Amino acid sequence: MAWRGCVMKWAKTEFVSPRNTTSRSCRLSFYNQQRCGFRREAKRPDTKKGNVSQETNPSPPEAGTPGPPPPPKAPRPTLFKPLMFTVGFTGCSFGAAAILQYETLKSRVQTAKHEEESEKFLQGSQDMAYWHDWWNQLSGFQQQLILLMSMADDFWSSLTEGQRTVTGIIAVNAVVLCLWRIPAMQRRMIKYFTSNPASKTRCVPMILSSFSHYSIIHMVANMYVLWTFSSGIVSLLGREQFLAVYLSAGVISTMVSYMCKTASGRLYPSLGASGAVMAVLAAVCAKVPEAKLGIIFLPVVTFTAGNALKALVAIDTAGLILGWRIFDHAAHLGGALFGVWYVAYGHKLIWRKREPLVKLWHDMRSRGAGGSRPGGAPGVDGGSGRPGPQ
Repeated sequence: MAWRGCVMKWAKTEFVSPRNTTSRSCRLSFYNQQRCGFRREAKRPDTKKGNVSQETNPSPPEAGTPGPPPPPKAPRPTLFKPLMFTVGFTGCSFGAAAILQYETLKSRVQTAKHEEESEKFLQGSQDMAYWHDWWNQLSGFQQQLILLMSMADDFWSSLTEGQRTVTGIIAVNAVVLCLWRIPAMQRRMIKYFTSNPASKTRCVPMILSSFSHYSIIHMVANMYVLWTFSSGIVSLLGREQFLAVYLSAGVISTMVSYMCKTASGRLYPSLGASGAVMAVLAAVCAKVPEAKLGIIFLPVVTFTAGNALKALVAIDTAGLILGWRIFDHAAHLGGALFGVWYVAYGHKLIWRKREPLVKLWHDMRSRGAGGSRPGGAPGVDGGSGRPGPQ
């Protein structure tokens, strides 16, 4: 009886275990399940209960009979929505930049007037003895805090306008880098902060992935190049126009990457600010090709900006043709070509034709403020508030 009980228990185990194995491997592909089944069939000894083995282990197909149909090929994603998003986002970026420039000029005029009035008030009513007594009344902690704030203000004032502008961009990239380290945020980060033409969410990641880096080295390299060329690009275009070019370059470079990935069938995710940074680098190098550049670790080696741009474009072109997967070479090329095109033609076609939009915004603000018109300022056309030609 004990021997019979062991046989019955062994038969029940054989009957139950294959079903559990099949349910656990439901996420594997169909062909993986077939291969695993064939191996298990060859190793299993024959038993008297043939009906059990026939139920649990299907026999392999006979020779000459057709096998299981291959899985259907995934259709190539359509890029109509990403293309419309690229056009709309680029237009909105430059429109918002034109309005921001108008508001900045008006704010500078008002700030200059307030600073002049406050200086006259302080010179007429207060003297150094008053401020000396006020300083002595503060505690040691308050004095140290004021000195620290003064040092930070001096450091901020020593930066160029371009460096102050890209500081915010670097801060956003650092925050996104920290979010990648949070396990609970992984799914959302992959969905919204990586660009993939095969994903269901394709439009929003086109801009968010331009601020996303998973590797610290990747982020440091991109932000160092952006910091290096920030002074030149902002002095060339201005802060507002630079922001519009940077954001538009991030979306346009991602769109070029989508097109190349869809055409080649290599649908994989990408992230990083390399496309937007390449647009900044290419714009400066195309505008000032005779400028001397160097390598941070090899200060003796110098080369012109024009030669550097040609070398980078050649490397990315070779990587795109040969199918290198180290970087997203299509995004690099898209950003570089956009930067060169903008400084050559885009500035005249887009930025210099912003006057109707600025006039419309000025009229809307004037009606909202009860008909009050801001005063003239440097770069503003009289009382109309329209920025003059740049």
